[in-house]
Amino acid sequence: MRRDDWLLAQLPIGMTEDDFLARFVSIFQHLGTGILHHADNLGHLSDVAVAPDNMVRAIGSWLGLDWVDPSLPDRLQRLLVTEYARSMVWRGTRVGLQRVLQSITGAPVTIADSGGVYAEGEAPDNAPHVVIHLTASQWATDADLHRIVRSELPATVTYELHIAGRPAIGSAA
Repeated sequence: MRRDDWLLAQLPIGMTEDDFLARFVSIFQHLGTGILHHADNLGHLSDVAVAPDNMVRAIGSWLGLDWVDPSLPDRLQRLLVTEYARSMVWRGTRVGLQRVLQSITGAPVTIADSGGVYAEGEAPDNAPHVVIHLTASQWATDADLHRIVRSELPATVTYELHIAGRPAIGSAA
């Protein structure tokens, strides 16, 4: 915590007695206080829990979250950015996709896939396929969910998306 007169207090005593000089230096103290306040809070700008709302969206875009709707409640946007950042280490895997979809829907997600680890020459000839069952879609439309799933899966993987027991409308290819 810095004193309110942090800059004036650095002047020699004789100078602080000059009213004009004290008022002149206080102008720079006021400007400097604003700059120091920003510098003091710089570390908090990257903390999604306390960063300003527009910074949370910027952090999300740096992570690749171009699908977060800015009209969503700020608390939900913060949750999505936080959960997406935590799941990035799993990106391209069933666990990663499941975590992303659960953070979007707030409900259980079931994923079945045909992937696996195979000995050389024993891998199936067909492309890997994923079947995703969501119990709810919350704020996301079918098109949003298809776009999100497509961005999270490896390029060669095909998939089916089911929401609340029905096939999701949109392109799965």
